Amino acid sequence: MTTVKSKKAWELRLYVAGKTQKSITALTNLKKYCEEYLKGQYVIEVVDLLEKPQLAEGDQIFAVPTLVRKVPEPIRKIIGDLSNEEKVLVGLNIRPAQL
Repeated sequence: MTTVKSKKAWELRLYVAGKTQKSITALTNLKKYCEEYLKGQYVIEVVDLLEKPQLAEGDQIFAVPTLVRKVPEPIRKIIGDLSNEEKVLVGLNIRPAQL
């Protein structure tokens, strides 16, 4: 008998271009939000486009840093250093927009 996990699995990919201040800030902010709101339910993959530029085409990346939520679908993208917590949480659909 197999057990089905009820937890959501969040697959997040952060595209950066080297270790710039914006890239470091974006990763730091992303880790903070994930630990606070998705603890134990997420995977972060960091893709450095200086090392692997060919990977930008698959997710249509035109600016960095860019966060791509792969799972759960639909795919969502957020560009920037992720310093606006409310924008990130709403953009990832972790928290509904305030009306």
